[in-house]
Amino acid sequence: MTDIPRRTAARTAKLASLPLGVAGRAAAGWGRRLAGGDGEQISAQLMAKSAEQLFAVLGELKGGAMKFGQALSVFEAAIPDEFAAPFRESLVKLQSAAPPMPAADVHRMLAEQFGRGWRERFREFDETPAAAASIGQVHRAVWRDGREVAVKVQYPGAEEALRSDLRQLSRMSRLIQPLVPGLEIKPLIAELRERMEEELDYRDEAANQRIFATAYDGDDKVKVPRVVASAPRAMVTEWVTGRRLSDVIRSGTQADRDRAAALLAEFHYSAPARVGLLHADPHPGNFQILDDGRLMVLDFGAVARLPDGLPRPLSIMVRLALENKPAELLQLLRDNGFLREGSPLAAEEAIEYLAPFTEPLRTDSFRFNRRWLQRQAERVGDLRRPEFRTGRELNLPPQYLLVHRVTMGTLGVLCQLDAEVPLRGIVQHWQPWIFDAEDETAGRHA
Repeated sequence: MTDIPRRTAARTAKLASLPLGVAGRAAAGWGRRLAGGDGEQISAQLMAKSAEQLFAVLGELKGGAMKFGQALSVFEAAIPDEFAAPFRESLVKLQSAAPPMPAADVHRMLAEQFGRGWRERFREFDETPAAAASIGQVHRAVWRDGREVAVKVQYPGAEEALRSDLRQLSRMSRLIQPLVPGLEIKPLIAELRERMEEELDYRDEAANQRIFATAYDGDDKVKVPRVVASAPRAMVTEWVTGRRLSDVIRSGTQADRDRAAALLAEFHYSAPARVGLLHADPHPGNFQILDDGRLMVLDFGAVARLPDGLPRPLSIMVRLALENKPAELLQLLRDNGFLREGSPLAAEEAIEYLAPFTEPLRTDSFRFNRRWLQRQAERVGDLRRPEFRTGRELNLPPQYLLVHRVTMGTLGVLCQLDAEVPLRGIVQHWQPWIFDAEDETAGRHA
């Protein structure tokens, strides 16, 4: 492949092959069943083939298609096991792997961004990419002062591809929905479109990363590589490498997974208070565990800007639900635009709907796993249950949308880790006001 395929018609045809391919395989499988084939075995083969095609198409197209695939990978734990198993490995691949672009394109992009003498900035430059992602790939190099560095180079045509893909995926969301049962595709695509602009200019990402690196400098739990140089379509940072979080998910010991999950939760809840920013791309490909035990965080192209920390209304909602104050919770939802006009929502229903955020905070530690997340998805996605109706009544104001998605994505990764996490203590440290009244009540009863 010499470039991101740019023509809209060609990219649309590729994306259309996903649901059409699934439909074709389903028809073929039905024919084999009629001929006496084993139904379960045929279904398993169909899902495996669909998974292979999902990775092949989204990975090859890169751009918005691959960004969409990476976003799906975060929520993989919510998909019922009978559907998720074949897709799991394919989605994991999308977190850090894609077909590389040729060396000539890399050289051309670096010359455009750093000038024709770009090689003079480096003592060494490895032509083989060390990693590839949705809109760029990473090369290992040695900077002119002897430091090992990572050089991220944006794919030619990334901007056109990103816009084209997300536009087409939005139009095709109904067709794609059966590929990932249990997830709402259209809102996910809409949110990706909202934040795509900030990811295209690496100078913005570099500025975000510098802020995070300064805030966590010397931290004993989190490492953010320092930025060495940046341009609109290329970026150079310190080279730091560890064990990929996807590897910890797949083969880590229970102790490995518990520690990684605690570090991830600590980073998620501490960043708004320490930095005024929230890392907004929590898929496992952006995290590694270093040899010294710290969590390394990568990719700061997408952030939520929270100068006052996590929005207070969201944490007060959790507080009221934990204290079982349904009337006050309902009033807070109305006052802050979380309820649709004229909604007949009962207060108790709102408390039930917040269970994914409150259950893990009711005990000192909580076991996150796929089955728990699947139950949460089933509750709010089952038309026969009251939680489904509650979801139709609620409205998430735009200023809270990204925070909500990132928090849910982080919970999804914790469930992939199948980990025991002391989440209550972590949240209490960074958002003590959630528990103040609760603690006072407990003290009076004691």
